[in-house]
Amino acid sequence: MNQSRPPIADSSLALLAKGYTWLPDRRRRTAAPLVRTRLMGQHAVALHGPEAVRFFYDERHVERGTALPGPVLSTLFGHGAVHTLDGQAHRGRKEMFLSLLTGPQRVAELVDSVTAAWDEAVASWSERPVVLFDEASRILTQAVCRWVGIPLADAESTARDMVAMVDGFATPGPRHWRARRARARSEAWLAGLVEEIRADRATAPAGSALEAVVRHLDSDGSLLDPHTAAVELLNVIRPTVAVCWFVSYAGHALRTPGVRERLREDDPAYAVAFAHELRRFYPFAPFLGGRAVTDLEWRGEPIPAGTLILHDLYGQNHDADLWEEPYAFAPQHFVGRPPQRDELVPQGGGDRTTGHRCPGEDVTVALLAALGPRLARLDYDVPEQDLRIPLNRMPTRVRSGFVIHAAPVRVAATAH
Repeated sequence: MNQSRPPIADSSLALLAKGYTWLPDRRRRTAAPLVRTRLMGQHAVALHGPEAVRFFYDERHVERGTALPGPVLSTLFGHGAVHTLDGQAHRGRKEMFLSLLTGPQRVAELVDSVTAAWDEAVASWSERPVVLFDEASRILTQAVCRWVGIPLADAESTARDMVAMVDGFATPGPRHWRARRARARSEAWLAGLVEEIRADRATAPAGSALEAVVRHLDSDGSLLDPHTAAVELLNVIRPTVAVCWFVSYAGHALRTPGVRERLREDDPAYAVAFAHELRRFYPFAPFLGGRAVTDLEWRGEPIPAGTLILHDLYGQNHDADLWEEPYAFAPQHFVGRPPQRDELVPQGGGDRTTGHRCPGEDVTVALLAALGPRLARLDYDVPEQDLRIPLNRMPTRVRSGFVIHAAPVRVAATAH
């Protein structure tokens, strides 16, 4: 008797319609330990949970290079990026990012650059309504480019391009084409800068991230070509600017009773817990994909070689088996309890030194832990606006961008 599985309908349109809830809903309706589906005509399975993280990030099981769709490379990551590599080529390129983004001094210098730009900008906020998402994107762009060592002529237009690359990676239509145009402009700009530096017509500050990328030797001993160097510079700048999503989410989260008051206290541990909870609770990347390198088995279920394997990030970060009241914003999830490596996965899972976990995770947490208390201590009103966060939009955001009216900065009177 033929025991083959019945045909599975393609879920691409369902994914676009349901967004972040698509995979969690499928999982709740599936008795098997994995979800079987089709995306863009390809057979796919979806996993979640700490054990699945270890399975997914094991290079003996899953490779990433051929799993990233062309539209994602043409918008979010860039062709030739570290995300497209596996094995020794990936580890060699990844070491460059780790050296730039994980050392305490490097992280502290970037945080200092961002907080200085933030404090300078806040002084003018009482003069006009501020869209927190837009203002944070400009501040982060200005600060990260200064830290990388890149001269910046127009922070506002550069910020728009960085945001566009993220905003259009997971959707068809106008947002996607804006993202492609933004990437083309940004790659041309930075490739030109790389060529100028190598021709001694421009300089990279000594010890800067710009110098590190321009001079980096790949695993074959060769310099990155100017285009690839530009792609990797963007993979330092763009994710830092994308923290603006979480800054606007921070404004949204501070409406939770008790959180703003607690964050105003001088408690670094609570600020870090707040940063982790922002990343857990609020949606950003829905899932990650890889491809089975050989015939595999997951909890008795066969996964043929070549199958697209999805790691359900949003579902895992809202799994009631891992988190008490997973759909409530609660920094106490992480007070006195740092997240386990394969438990909290908003920026991927596994070992960041050998796998594909985001090397900028420390930067994200440190920036949010620094900016969250600053926002909490700021005196502002939240006018009437659309504060919904639609889960069928990927990546989603607060619809209004989170508008605030800041009160004038009060200067203490001097005694005479």
